[in-house]
Amino acid sequence: MSDHQSTYNPQSGFEKWLDRRLPIVRLAYDSFVDFPTPKNLNYWYTFGGILAFCLATQILTGVVLAMHYTPSIEGSFASVERIERDVPFGWLLRSIHANGASMFFLAVYIHMFRGLYYGSYKEPREVLWVLGCVIFLLMIATAFLGYMLPWGQMSFHGANVITGLFGAIPIVGEPIQTWLLGGPSIGNQTLQRFFSLHYLLPFIIAGVVILHIWALHVPGNGNPTGVDVKDVKKDTVPFHPYYTVKDGFAIVVFMILFSVVVFYFPAALGHTDNYIEANPLVTPAHIVPEWYMLPFYAILRAITFDIGPIDAKLLGVIAMFGAIALLFVLPWLDTSKVRSMRYRPTARYFFIGFVACGLMLGWCGAKDPDEALPYMKLSADQLVVEYTDVNGNPAQQFFDDYDLAKQALENQPASAAASLGVKKGDAIRFIHLAQFLTLYYFAYFLLIVPALGLLERPKDEPDSIHKSVLKGKSKSTAPEAVAAE
Repeated sequence: MSDHQSTYNPQSGFEKWLDRRLPIVRLAYDSFVDFPTPKNLNYWYTFGGILAFCLATQILTGVVLAMHYTPSIEGSFASVERIERDVPFGWLLRSIHANGASMFFLAVYIHMFRGLYYGSYKEPREVLWVLGCVIFLLMIATAFLGYMLPWGQMSFHGANVITGLFGAIPIVGEPIQTWLLGGPSIGNQTLQRFFSLHYLLPFIIAGVVILHIWALHVPGNGNPTGVDVKDVKKDTVPFHPYYTVKDGFAIVVFMILFSVVVFYFPAALGHTDNYIEANPLVTPAHIVPEWYMLPFYAILRAITFDIGPIDAKLLGVIAMFGAIALLFVLPWLDTSKVRSMRYRPTARYFFIGFVACGLMLGWCGAKDPDEALPYMKLSADQLVVEYTDVNGNPAQQFFDDYDLAKQALENQPASAAASLGVKKGDAIRFIHLAQFLTLYYFAYFLLIVPALGLLERPKDEPDSIHKSVLKGKSKSTAPEAVAAE
């Protein structure tokens, strides 16, 4: 907190000398040892520490992997294979780095949903939230750049699709696309600049994380009640040892889950096509990004219609980037005076719907958009023989049996130019579900959140954090014991 008085007392002569010239020890002590922290933080608040662990892991493993990687279309795939097979513990480092990206995004999504639920984006923490959104955007960029580096089939064709989106932007789109690729198409120059940027961006993320922590320490931590600290002695405890132990335990549990993925399911979160070297002449049947980008990919594909002079491709790009941009302006969209959804029952139901919407958008992004939803097929597919009749008019015959359709095709004269195809039956498809979920996603931020802020009647909040912690406990419970929890 900005008004927190430092209690650091240098003991040795060197500490006193350093403190007068560069008070870095005092800064660390005041920020991570004696910093007053609300006593009612639950385990959802430990994901900040987990994310710091993930970032450090990604940087350390990435630096070592870069020592063995060759950024060229002739050697990149082979260098990755050499890391896996010949470099001592290279298989472990690559598995940690590749799966670490997924664990990083898992933790950041939980961290963001926690912030949404407890109103961590609301005044006076708007800058804290915006910096967090900047980190999220940089993570997406870093992950996209890194996805191309193994030079597998999905890496190459996925990068081709994503960079092609910039070409849909009027006037400046093609120059931006050419600049990203370093030329008219993906080649050595593309791989080299992607590798360079992928190496650089994590250090920029680390810099923004420092700003994020700074922005947190000015107003202080939020808490599940959304009530500001009123009495430092009653409402807070020192960050150490209470929350260093709590965060440490959460990190250990997270590391166990991380280790299970690394050692037992190292390839479960990746795509099998990425273990095939990139071939520009062979396109995978279904191009998909990594799982943590699937919701935004589903939003991109959900736009299949034009609006005036704006075609569907550009609208999809606008919708995809707009879905992320809405997060930046959320503090000004939510007008409710109550921060935490713990005291906003109506908002809580819509928030649960929003979480379900995000999960289902990810499901839609992983599926073929024309595939029918399970149990949602209204009529069966049929085989159709198309031909030209004796009068020169187009005609069709429909069959449920392949042998009958084939026989009808063979019975047509050569002049009929007959062909056999499939007419898909009526069904509710993944594209329809994605369009509905995209509508709910934008409605949640642009309509539901502002409307709830004006119309919802929240429950009564506690007067202080201290009272919320004591709620349900006996009156004889000592404050010291409550603080220890």
